[in-house]
Amino acid sequence: MFRHTTRSFIVGLCTLAVVAPASPALAGGPPQPTPHTAARALNAQTLADVTAAMKGEAFAYAAYSLFAAEADRQGLAAVARLFRSTAETELTEHLREAATLAGLVGSDAANLRQAISGETYEHQVMYRRFAEQARADGDLEAAKLFTEIAADEGRHRDAFRTALAAVTTGRGTIPAPSKADVVAVPAGLPKVKAARTKANLDTALHGEALAHAKYMLFAAHAKQTGNAALARLWEGTAKIELHEHLAGEAVLAGLVRTTRENLRTAITGEHKEATTVYPGFAKRATAVGDTAAPRYFRDTAADEAKHAAAFQKALDQLR
Repeated sequence: MFRHTTRSFIVGLCTLAVVAPASPALAGGPPQPTPHTAARALNAQTLADVTAAMKGEAFAYAAYSLFAAEADRQGLAAVARLFRSTAETELTEHLREAATLAGLVGSDAANLRQAISGETYEHQVMYRRFAEQARADGDLEAAKLFTEIAADEGRHRDAFRTALAAVTTGRGTIPAPSKADVVAVPAGLPKVKAARTKANLDTALHGEALAHAKYMLFAAHAKQTGNAALARLWEGTAKIELHEHLAGEAVLAGLVRTTRENLRTAITGEHKEATTVYPGFAKRATAVGDTAAPRYFRDTAADEAKHAAAFQKALDQLR
């Protein structure tokens, strides 16, 4: 898993919530996650840890995909393959397993309600606040991007509302998704100066990564239910979250550096997850009597240790 801050686990959990009452919940902070039936037996702390793991794995997928693209630009094909294969493991194994434990995916209608709540919070509260703070701190480029993303999230919410009406009433049509305006992410230093803007970008990056991963899971469920139009809406929106929103934020954050630096960042993150974060999650889950979650945490920790070793080997071969 790619390294992320504890704050990133907590802030922006709007992307995990089902529909909540409008104004009071939005005014008080991001809607809190409400699991579906599969996760109701989990202790609250275990569920929080699984949610944190899911958020981190989604970001690892996104970051390693960008690191792979940079390795390709440097002509380091073997390193690019390593980043991509690790990214796929984070997304298709670790995140999906955590999503199952968390009971993330429900019915098509429940998934739409969950997304509407998250997009509403990001549109009305989070990105508008981030824009105001960036403007006050003199980070005008970030303020502009946050404002643009806030508007996009409002359009996503409206499309999901229309889709929900079609799913629940059988009337109307599910909208076609907008096309992603793909943003290239070259290696570079941060383009923002304020610590607050940097922290907000970190929160936003993790939120967009999770939205992408979550919407792809919802798309798979829609396909299983035979709703191809809804699957296309989920997939198209997921592409915007990853290739447009997250990519634009990654440029401002200076997420991608040289491949050597990217490998060092990955090694540090994987090692911490393998030796501290996931073992700690497993210990807490065991202490409260959960059984499936500790196994997931221990197995994932073992995978992350292997990832750290593979990244270290790749770094050693570049020296």
